[in-house]
Amino acid sequence: MPSKPLSDLEALIGDSRRTVEEFRIEAGKVAEFARAITDPNPVFRDEAVARDRGYDRRPAPLPYSQVSRFPRYRVDDRERYGFDLGFRPEYVLHGEQAYEYDRPLLVGDVLTGTTTLVDVFQRDGEQAGTMTFAVFETAYRDRNGDRVLTERATAIETPGAIDDETHDGPAETAADGKRSGSTVDEPTASVRSEAGGAGDDGSDRRRGSGGAPGSVDRVHSVSDVAVGDAGPAVVVEDVERRDFVTYAGASGDFNPIHYDEPYARAAGNESVFGQGMFTAGVVSRVVTDWFGLEPVSSFGVRFRSRVFPGDTIVATGEVDAVSEDGTVETTLRATTKTGRTLLTGTAAATLPADG
Repeated sequence: MPSKPLSDLEALIGDSRRTVEEFRIEAGKVAEFARAITDPNPVFRDEAVARDRGYDRRPAPLPYSQVSRFPRYRVDDRERYGFDLGFRPEYVLHGEQAYEYDRPLLVGDVLTGTTTLVDVFQRDGEQAGTMTFAVFETAYRDRNGDRVLTERATAIETPGAIDDETHDGPAETAADGKRSGSTVDEPTASVRSEAGGAGDDGSDRRRGSGGAPGSVDRVHSVSDVAVGDAGPAVVVEDVERRDFVTYAGASGDFNPIHYDEPYARAAGNESVFGQGMFTAGVVSRVVTDWFGLEPVSSFGVRFRSRVFPGDTIVATGEVDAVSEDGTVETTLRATTKTGRTLLTGTAAATLPADG
């Protein structure tokens, strides 16, 4: 339970605070973050490629705003979301993360962020006891005052460590207030990993990329897609502890539960485990490999279970709906090679009638 009573937390609902200042989108950091989420796409590293794809500046990956958690961008060393809710960090899980994009983040942008506490509530889980949920919404604006993106995050404080073997994970409780086990289908896409050593961009291609036979090319117009189409598959094999450390260094998520084995075990976990946003970063590759960045209007994930050292991440997507205005809605999924669901998600992209 939080160290503060629920009534005190509920009194804060609707409050807004400036949480991010002088958040500079830097070329080197963009490349580092792309590498940390295993993305070899040269648009994040090469100015010439970015120009060839229509950008006047290099763009950043979809979940790049996570980098704003570094202390140099925070206001007065406040908590990550700007509110001290009395949550114990060793028992805080990331339940959901969603983004709405007005445009891509670009190298050279300098942003501010204002966070609103949207909701606080509690749910009793069948096995985890009382869990406390906090929902935060942060709007990022550039120096002209124009909004660039809005992100919404759900943080969950649990009474103790989560047992992934007995339920679908913390996001399930956000939906129905209880935990329940489920049987997960094996991934329907046939996937393979690209073999080889380190690539020219510094990525480890053995673990960095994948695709189904006859893999999907990027689509440029709404006429190229139909309901039921499968997107490109992305596979990251044999995740290692160093992946969590690399992501921590790129994103600023230095919770020791992801890299300090004694700390993680003392909190009741079997071992360290990956940041939820590391897995989300891998899944974001499905979206950008499929549609690029400019058309994407939303991207969101619900975390179902954790990724551990030795797991293989298999990320896939499918077209769920196509509207008359060219908006393509997709469902996303990440599983382990054995079929355990790591997260589910959605993304939307608006495509022209002709590419």
